[in-house]
Amino acid sequence: MSMEAPEQQAQPARQQLAQHLSGSLSFASNLSMSGEDEEMSRSALSTFRAKEEEIERKKLEVREKVMSHLGRVEEETKRLATIREELEALSDPMRKEVALVRKKIDAVNKELKPLGHTCQKKEREYKEALEAYNEKNKEKVLLVNKLMELVGESEKSRMKKLEELAKSIETLQ
Repeated sequence: MSMEAPEQQAQPARQQLAQHLSGSLSFASNLSMSGEDEEMSRSALSTFRAKEEEIERKKLEVREKVMSHLGRVEEETKRLATIREELEALSDPMRKEVALVRKKIDAVNKELKPLGHTCQKKEREYKEALEAYNEKNKEKVLLVNKLMELVGESEKSRMKKLEELAKSIETLQ
């Protein structure tokens, strides 16, 4: 079917409509055509109105659903905003306290660091001093032992000398 066929079918309908409007048909034929046309017009108009009413009804239903959803969305948005505010109110004081304690910890850490270095330095110095003390103490013990030995030897040799002198005095008498 070409595009011309529907146009050819529509052409007699246009001619009828033109004749009807111009009044060139006889009254009897005009009445019979008019009744059919009127019936078709009423039927088409009735169908059109029914479709329009159905479309309007569906449009109203959709609008009501959308408004209902919007109302629920607004309520949920308000609820969520309230919950968020409550959460912020709950966490806010704790967050401030935590931040304050963290700042104090950082400050103490800053103070501890040089103290730790000083402590380690002092410990090294103490260990070095203790080691030096122990070495000197060992040296002292060795020297005291040597002194005791020398004093012992000196006493022996003086005693020996005294004995020799005593013998020589005895021999002189």
